[in-house]
Amino acid sequence: MPRTEPSTPREPDEVLSADRDATGEMARGERAGAAARRCRSTAEGQGLGDNVTLAARFGASLAARLAEVERELVGLPLVDLRRVLDDTGRDAETLRDGLSTQLMELYRVHQARSCFALLYELNRVQILAQVTQRLRRYSSRSDPHDLLQEVFFNVYRYPKRFDSTRDDAFRVWTATIVRNTVLKHLRSLGRSGRVEVPFEDLSEHPESRNEGPLGGAIERESEGECRRVYLYHLHLYLEFYKQLSPRERRALELVEVENVSYREAADMLGIRLENLKMVVFRARRKIYKAMRRVYDGLTPELRPARDGAATRTAAASLDPSEGSDVDGGGDSGPMPQGSLR
Repeated sequence: MPRTEPSTPREPDEVLSADRDATGEMARGERAGAAARRCRSTAEGQGLGDNVTLAARFGASLAARLAEVERELVGLPLVDLRRVLDDTGRDAETLRDGLSTQLMELYRVHQARSCFALLYELNRVQILAQVTQRLRRYSSRSDPHDLLQEVFFNVYRYPKRFDSTRDDAFRVWTATIVRNTVLKHLRSLGRSGRVEVPFEDLSEHPESRNEGPLGGAIERESEGECRRVYLYHLHLYLEFYKQLSPRERRALELVEVENVSYREAADMLGIRLENLKMVVFRARRKIYKAMRRVYDGLTPELRPARDGAATRTAAASLDPSEGSDVDGGGDSGPMPQGSLR
């Protein structure tokens, strides 16, 4: 049986050196393969073109970013993106729109980080200006840079909602995101989550409603509760309206029920226009305060009506001879006990 010479063990340094050599060969092979694929894609019209040419046309910074996109998406067709780059008839705005739309489409399909990074660089200034303008419109002192990050975070989270049909699709889509982000932020700052916004800023899409059995039952129960609360509110108003003086009741009836102008109501009551306005104001305030105390769980401050007060007729209370001042004329006597305080 032939003898085999035992293999001589190698030193650790030799092993590490051999591993480094093998790793370097693999890396050089990958770079060479990537370069070959880029050259093949460029030759076939699927790449973005020569870096020198791109740098001469669009600047070194944009050319470097486009090269990163091409390296990350090597081997994939970039025909639409190159079509935008080769269009010499575009100005700066339409070029940014076209590039942004195609980059967003590539990010939507391939989740390429280089595409998202270039999107941020191309549109950061314009979107920040939109956010700042909307915040000023609502007199908000919020930091626009915080909302800018929120806008791009929404772009990052929801790429599947993007539609690249139009050449300016990314600009239109992000404008909607800016509007919704700012309104959501303002609602979070407002009391009870509400804030007044212009009608034109409301979303064009109707709110989705739950049409299931549970949603229908909840909606019917809510409608019934609203009707009960509204009837209770009207009942309180009527009870406290009855406690007003005849002059106050007639003034409210003319102004709020019959829709008579203040000047005509003043002529009908035989008092000055300024006095009528004060009568209406005080009557409304008495009813409001009494109802507010009821809703706060307190007892309304009412004085029981006496028989003597009930004998006063509306004609006597509206007689100009009593004086042109409000609430019983110009006298400084006490308020009728049948009235609200």
